[in-house]
Amino acid sequence: MTEAFFKEVLGIAKQHDLLSGEHFTVDGTLIEAWAAQKSFKKKDGSEASAPPDDPSNPTVDFHGEKRSNDTHQSTTDPEARLYKKSKGSEAKLAYLGHVLMENRNGLVVAPRLTLATGRAEREAAAEMIQARSRPGRLTVGADKNYDTADGVKQVRACGATPHVAQNNQNRASAIDARTTGHAGYVVSQRMRKRVEEIFGWMKTVGLMRKVRHRGRKRVAWMFTWTAAAYNLVRIRNLIGATA
Repeated sequence: MTEAFFKEVLGIAKQHDLLSGEHFTVDGTLIEAWAAQKSFKKKDGSEASAPPDDPSNPTVDFHGEKRSNDTHQSTTDPEARLYKKSKGSEAKLAYLGHVLMENRNGLVVAPRLTLATGRAEREAAAEMIQARSRPGRLTVGADKNYDTADGVKQVRACGATPHVAQNNQNRASAIDARTTGHAGYVVSQRMRKRVEEIFGWMKTVGLMRKVRHRGRKRVAWMFTWTAAAYNLVRIRNLIGATA
């Protein structure tokens, strides 16, 4: 039902000629799960007994304990994964939300919600790009997280040109001057920053910063619904601007 609603909203955008079929941006964001850190316990049940300070809300000391998704799991939301979006940031129990944005008007043309894993962003990007592939030119802008040999290869395999930001700090970028030298690359890098407006709206107005549902299926339902709501607001503003 939610997927059908999202497609109906895209249909409205098409009727008003608001969608680009050539230039896109892909990105992902962390969606915090409805689960506390103290619910992340060992799968084999060998947790140390809780200190008797407050039976209803016991103190839990994680200092010095190695916790990973291989050995631990949330008792509140078993599908949530301990994940941090970047080095130095706090690890949270979370899912990953992904969108493919068309660059003309900044509308979401494909939303995805996945488990929080290190390869999820690139795999989701390939799926969404493949679904939009068609004969002719197609460009996909992205940030430095997508500048990997595997990620660039996957985008090209979908028939698209990867306009990813170069990550050449202490390493070689997966793209070179044959890509970055085109004027379209500069435009893609400028336009891709608009995807943050989508995530910002979804997390504040759409209340997706920390979800209030548990399980990937329900969270995915809410993520798709919120993406459709964002598009409706954006379409209204675009139509109003040209009326």
